Amino acid sequence: MSSIKKLTQKRLFLPVFSMILVMLINVIYDAATGNAALSFFTVSIRNGVLYGRLVDILNRGTEAAILAIGMTLVVSSSAGTDISVGSVMSLYGGMCCMLLAGFGNVNVSSYAVPLIVGIGAGLLTACACGLFNGFLVAYMNIQPMVATLILWSAGRAIGLLLCNSQIVYVRVPSFQKIGGYVGFIPTPIIVAAACILVAALVLRLTALGTYIQSVGINKRASRIAGFNSAKIILLCYVICGLCAGLAGMVATSRIYSADTNNIGLNMELDAILAVALGGNSLGGGKFNLAGSIIGAYTIQAIDTTLLSLGVSTAQSPVFKAVIVILIVVIQSEPMKDFFKKMSKKKAAVKGAA
Repeated sequence: MSSIKKLTQKRLFLPVFSMILVMLINVIYDAATGNAALSFFTVSIRNGVLYGRLVDILNRGTEAAILAIGMTLVVSSSAGTDISVGSVMSLYGGMCCMLLAGFGNVNVSSYAVPLIVGIGAGLLTACACGLFNGFLVAYMNIQPMVATLILWSAGRAIGLLLCNSQIVYVRVPSFQKIGGYVGFIPTPIIVAAACILVAALVLRLTALGTYIQSVGINKRASRIAGFNSAKIILLCYVICGLCAGLAGMVATSRIYSADTNNIGLNMELDAILAVALGGNSLGGGKFNLAGSIIGAYTIQAIDTTLLSLGVSTAQSPVFKAVIVILIVVIQSEPMKDFFKKMSKKKAAVKGAA
């Protein structure tokens, strides 16, 4: 029992348990419908590319995983969420595609400017959005959700203005490659792996992670200790904006167009849910990046599972809402106190026996 208790107290227990539970549901469903019980884990090469449900989850969960990196840092440092990331993804698409297509064109097969210029301008725009959000939160002391609500509503509208309320298509193979394949591996998986690796190395090899957690735990005490709390929070929002831009880069390239009405739609909810599902407190402080990444892919696994079970995309948010409620309840202080009291009672009964 003591080993089980130690296991359940580990920070990665909830996200890993959730992922295993989703996989188990797939195994049971496949066995019940007459398919191979382990077909969920089958990976093969078809038409020269990787194929399988696991590959699809890793591929389609790329945007949520990248967003989860930035959202984790924002939540940890400011005890608030950035709800503008979906709109920033859309704004990236509008800026990048309009530059590549040339303002006024909506369907091109050649670049008006080099690809690197379009991508760079889009990422700079995303970073500027993060800078704007961070300034409002860190220096104007505006509550994070209220501060980011501005770009949540305005970001997508600005993207529509850039595209003249039209879908701008960039039908160039090199642009589509970002959302396509490198050899037999989906490019988005490589992009996500690179982002996760860079974030992990920076947080591990520098003191940034410690600074962020210190500010999140007690901003005033951190300032007294010599940390510039405002700059650290500002940096976290800029990183979150950059992550939103990178996620927008993948999403835009998948459909080789700037569909500013739909790119990143409701993605902020998946990013926040990934952080919560990863065992991180939405009240700030200590964070676990690995948990957030697992949480992001768990959400995609849930979406894939619901589709295989015949649940429509319009109904899947209901199931996500149930998951959010369960996570919030499990992580709440009254529930933690309840479990502590139960464990103490069991220990007292064993001691008396």
